[in-house]
Amino acid sequence: MPDLNQAALDFLLTRRSRPAKTLSAPYPDRAALLPILTAAARTPDHGKLEPWRFIVLQKPALTRLADLVAPLGETLGEAPEKIEKVKRQYLDSGLAVAVVFSPKESEKVPQIEQLYSTGAVCLSLLNAALAAGWGANWLSGWVSHERAFCEQGLGLAAHESIAGLIHIGTETIAPPERPRPDLGEIVTWVNA
Repeated sequence: MPDLNQAALDFLLTRRSRPAKTLSAPYPDRAALLPILTAAARTPDHGKLEPWRFIVLQKPALTRLADLVAPLGETLGEAPEKIEKVKRQYLDSGLAVAVVFSPKESEKVPQIEQLYSTGAVCLSLLNAALAAGWGANWLSGWVSHERAFCEQGLGLAAHESIAGLIHIGTETIAPPERPRPDLGEIVTWVNA
């Protein structure tokens, strides 16, 4: 029987994202954020390519990004309520970490595996923030997939994209539990 890390298993069995709109100050400072980023970077990474990177967005940067949302949304013909929802995501946040998918050329590691690693980084970052006692939420939204926003707002290169924005702050309201997947519906056991 392997050694059981009951505390880690209990955390994973009960983890729950906190809605970004319920997160407030105080936000983690650089010293508090570095161990969280370090834990996130310990994600499975075939070929050790590090096909991801982090951009830490503090309040002034989030406000600047919010100002880009409406003009871009209007140009794209987005509904006013969709524009406002995404704009609020940036305005109401005090700290977010953009996880950038930055694929590397590799004959050995296909880009899809690099993308999976980047998604794993997002979840690891989210879980590390929660384990450190912060509230956290993984969001994206239509604007994060727009090239103009990625390049002008975040300075991403043409081959890069946003995998997720992990909002981190102090939890103000404990979220209610939500229904979880029924393992009987999603698990297939194969023994032959």
